[in-house]
Amino acid sequence: MPLPERNFIADALRTETVGGVLLLVAAIAALIWANTFGGSYEALRGLHLGPSSLGLDLSLQHWAANGLLAVFFFVAGIELKRELVAGELRDPKAAALPVIAAICGMATPAVVYFLVNAAGGGSFQGWAVPTATDIAFALAVLAVIGTSLPSALRAFLLTLAVVDDLFAILIIAIFFTSKLNFVALGLSLAGLVLFYVLLRKGVRGWYVYVPLAAVIWALMENSGVHATIAGVAMGLMLRCHRHEGERQSPGEHIEHLVRPLSAGLAVPLFALFSAGVSISGGAVHDVFTRPETLGVVLGLIVGKSLGIFGGTWCTARFTRAELNPDLKWPDVFGVAALAGIGFTVSLLIGELAFAGDPVLTDEIKAAVLIGSLLAAVFAGILLKIRNNKYRQLCDEEERDDDQDGIPDVYEKDQPAYHLRMAAIHEAKAAEHRRLAEMAAAARSGDDGPA
Repeated sequence: MPLPERNFIADALRTETVGGVLLLVAAIAALIWANTFGGSYEALRGLHLGPSSLGLDLSLQHWAANGLLAVFFFVAGIELKRELVAGELRDPKAAALPVIAAICGMATPAVVYFLVNAAGGGSFQGWAVPTATDIAFALAVLAVIGTSLPSALRAFLLTLAVVDDLFAILIIAIFFTSKLNFVALGLSLAGLVLFYVLLRKGVRGWYVYVPLAAVIWALMENSGVHATIAGVAMGLMLRCHRHEGERQSPGEHIEHLVRPLSAGLAVPLFALFSAGVSISGGAVHDVFTRPETLGVVLGLIVGKSLGIFGGTWCTARFTRAELNPDLKWPDVFGVAALAGIGFTVSLLIGELAFAGDPVLTDEIKAAVLIGSLLAAVFAGILLKIRNNKYRQLCDEEERDDDQDGIPDVYEKDQPAYHLRMAAIHEAKAAEHRRLAEMAAAARSGDDGPA
């Protein structure tokens, strides 16, 4: 592809809106495919590829979940590192609210899931499914709807989602690790150490790091630890602070290069091979009646909203942490509801939690899709109301009725402004009196002959 077109597409894929749209299109395509030609869909995602001698004879669905998502988590690791060294997480006071909000926003959905399944006699295996937030989807919805919302709201959501990703990674590493192969795990850790040393020595060249990253991933895949952990570990190792004279840190540069691959290929393909579940009237009925699936839906919609908003409010109320002055509590509640979009990571955790039960796995995926959709609609309504409110405020702040180039809001205490406005209104009044006289004269002339 010619360079200008290639650059245009890459820049588009770096935006949250385009990435979110591609993710949505892939999910819809998977649903249509699975519900129209389900046999071919299952056959394709069950197709095995890769050398069995290296322990990599995996299905396409497994390659998408463990291989392609490693790229997504690599980018997430860089984002987390950047936030830690140069973003909101660098300042403990500024980070307190979104960090505590993220923790409460993961704990409360898990509690909701436990309560629903304790009452309904369901399985507790899926407690982690509603705890995750899909950063790409959430930011895409915010970008589309929140054209006039404060920029601090995006920063709050981004920080919250990055911390959420960190804890989701820890959950996957701790609770969804199979029997360990200590030799493979030791070799993968040795590879990570080599990766770190090469970075610190300033060694450059994709031909060094890409093969090394592939070996580390393959060893992690064979170790029993979920292979996406390798991606986030390598992302965290990159330097994200700038040295003197640098326009970009290495982490920022690599993220700039890899993000289009993550948003345009890795995440959509994962959605294509994971989101395809059979949706029927009976299946939707099961989602709202079976305790495991109902726990996921309520966890995403109710648990996320109450957890994030409640955690933020309690922290601001009972500690010295303060909400950004540009934000109001209705804004926070809208973002809390938006964080109920679980999608990518929730689908992954659902596959891991119920790996031995394909029927329940599909029902959990359907619950994730329905819960995420309802959360997006609910949050979209709330944020649209707030966006209209801020747009009205912006329009009021930008009004320049006296047409002097300075918004009127900054001139309310200046006599000259009021004199100009008086002259404008007097001119308008004189014009209306003239028009009234003309209208009266015309009307008297239409009364007919004397």
